[in-house]
Amino acid sequence: MSNYSIHKDAPLLEVKNLETAFDIDGEFYNAVDKVSFAVKPRQIVGVVGESGCGKSVMSLSVMQLLPKGVGKIRGGEIIFEGVHLEKMSEKEMNKIRGRDISMIFQEPMTSMNPVFTIGFQLQEVLFNHTKISKAEARQKSVALLKSVGISRPEKIVDEYPHQLSGGMRQRVMIAMAIANQPKLLIADEPTTALDVTVQAQILDLLKSIQEVNDMSVIMITHDLGVVAEMCDEVIVMYAGRIVERADVDTLFYNPKHPYTELMMGAIPKMDEEKEELSSIKGIVPSLKNMPATGCRFANRCPKAMPECTSITPQLGEVEQGHEVACILYEASMPKEGVKA
Repeated sequence: MSNYSIHKDAPLLEVKNLETAFDIDGEFYNAVDKVSFAVKPRQIVGVVGESGCGKSVMSLSVMQLLPKGVGKIRGGEIIFEGVHLEKMSEKEMNKIRGRDISMIFQEPMTSMNPVFTIGFQLQEVLFNHTKISKAEARQKSVALLKSVGISRPEKIVDEYPHQLSGGMRQRVMIAMAIANQPKLLIADEPTTALDVTVQAQILDLLKSIQEVNDMSVIMITHDLGVVAEMCDEVIVMYAGRIVERADVDTLFYNPKHPYTELMMGAIPKMDEEKEELSSIKGIVPSLKNMPATGCRFANRCPKAMPECTSITPQLGEVEQGHEVACILYEASMPKEGVKA
């Protein structure tokens, strides 16, 4: 990536009109549909939405880790430091993964190989991208484990994943992800399987590492508390599309899209007494049953109008830096010649 000579304020990552599809019964259906966003240097961007909204598929598209033969990118661009990742061969991507872009996966137990020690797996990450001796790799592995808050790293380095708690395994995954000081870290639900106390520790650790290493982070989550704690900017996804994008304060204090409003309303508040928690009725449509036209949230939306099933809203700026895809706002109305 040394040929990158674009202006220093240019995005580190640009995703333009990304379409990622999966094969279902011999036909491909878009799980990510015309998604565009950018990540600036040192920025933390949150991606939120229910399960099935396309968050993880979008991240796997960036990493070029879609299951072969089942998933494919069939449109759009993924540009990292001026280079098109979607055009790269597997060999070229292997030079970037783990060095320039790293990812922390949802479940650390299934992301690590159970038959190899922690140290062996950490050292493999180092060997893939640096010329380093075995002794140096072991020494650096111990230092990495120490940097992510693991006590007795000299002993842990020789243990196996099943011997560690969930929180410790997640710390090891973070150590592996930052081993080569990547410029972009993608964290896919990094605290889902952890208890609340450990979640807070992991988030503090990620924030600290991001600041020390000047990394950019894409934080994928369904937890709005994580977003409030970590993120600079937030992307709200629904049924494969972005429905709202804003800085974190704007999104929390002035949400515009009905889906975002309902998500915010579902957060329990300390100063309110309720007999039951608020919820969003209905479910995300399946890939095979995705509406061909109109707003994909229309059948669950309390503000839906008849036009919502026929007019496909476009992501448009309703205030400076605040974009929404909803026909309640003029900026979201399709322009002449724009296809749904």
